[in-house]
Amino acid sequence: MAARTARGILIASLLCFLVITLLNILSAPHDAYDLPLLLTCLLLLFVLQLVHSAPSAAAAPTRTKMLTLAAQGVLTYLPFVWLGVFWGAMAGFFAASLLLLLPPRAGWTLYGLTVLSLLIPATVDGRGAVDTFYMCQSTALTGLVIYGLSRLTSLVDQLHRARADLARLAVSNEQLRFARDLHDLLGYSLSAVSLKNELIRRLIPTNPYRACEEVDEVLVISRQALADVRRVATGYREMSLRSELTSAESVLAAAGVSVTVDVEEAIEHLPPATSTVLATVLREGVTNLLRHSKASYCLISARIEEDFARLTIANDGLVLGHHPPAQHSGSGLGNLERRVEDIGGRLLVRRIPGAGDTDEFRLIAEAPVREAKAPNLDAGDIAGEERPYDRTDSVA
Repeated sequence: MAARTARGILIASLLCFLVITLLNILSAPHDAYDLPLLLTCLLLLFVLQLVHSAPSAAAAPTRTKMLTLAAQGVLTYLPFVWLGVFWGAMAGFFAASLLLLLPPRAGWTLYGLTVLSLLIPATVDGRGAVDTFYMCQSTALTGLVIYGLSRLTSLVDQLHRARADLARLAVSNEQLRFARDLHDLLGYSLSAVSLKNELIRRLIPTNPYRACEEVDEVLVISRQALADVRRVATGYREMSLRSELTSAESVLAAAGVSVTVDVEEAIEHLPPATSTVLATVLREGVTNLLRHSKASYCLISARIEEDFARLTIANDGLVLGHHPPAQHSGSGLGNLERRVEDIGGRLLVRRIPGAGDTDEFRLIAEAPVREAKAPNLDAGDIAGEERPYDRTDSVA
């Protein structure tokens, strides 16, 4: 509605100027045979001005703009031969088109010359100083009014386009958030369920009682995964780092990985945002360990150092020559990097050469212990050759 209103005001203003010129034509002395020609020029100027005032006119090819401006210039100045000063208002149309289509310096320069060009017909017609000034001033005003209304129409159109783009961007961001949260929340749960089902299958013939215990754990993980799916649609839920540490220790032990957990008590008091992000990093780290490594040992450390919390996940199972997962196999570390950076932290990786066919791999997340203050970290804070995560690194 706003765009249509702005366009309607512009067209109404153009028609008013045309009516003024039409009345001047009818009151001016001229041949009856000249009237159809003058009316044709008036109609063509109106059409050309609508083209030049369109929001997309400035983006037209330079050749097209020069041709239409040349045509408007001819139609503007040719009728002065018959009408003289009575045709003066049409020079304002041409002045507005120059401002709309040309770069600012050239446009304003030619705009001023167009206004001054009205001195010629006024002088030829023998007009006095007042009439001459009136003609120049009305031409300048007509050009400014049409230019302003045309720019207003263009800005309203751009505003509505921007609002539509923002709406599409919001939908795209929500889809990305939904996909990212599903990956981060369910990747770990589904990997744990798959792992425990394999363990249950091996335990049933030899240790049915232990198999029943594992079934109970599978039920707990499945219920949690179902709750995660229900809650992800309303936003990413808060997660407890302490709870995830307990769950990760259980899953890794079931996979036959020797686990050492070193956690400070102060971890219990982390802000919800920091605890959630570190819990997400832990989930993804354990998921990747189970999927892509041959680890026999895993160290999970969570400590508070000055104004930041550091979570370290280290294992000895990074396979030599391992490449990043394929395009459609997941985007876990990329998601984690964005999550950690969003709260003022950083994600780091470290690869340490091993003795056999595997290397040691460390995933380190550092996040502020205060939500309003990001950690001030230096690369030397962590021993060894560490660097921020980039998407070409292998993951274990």
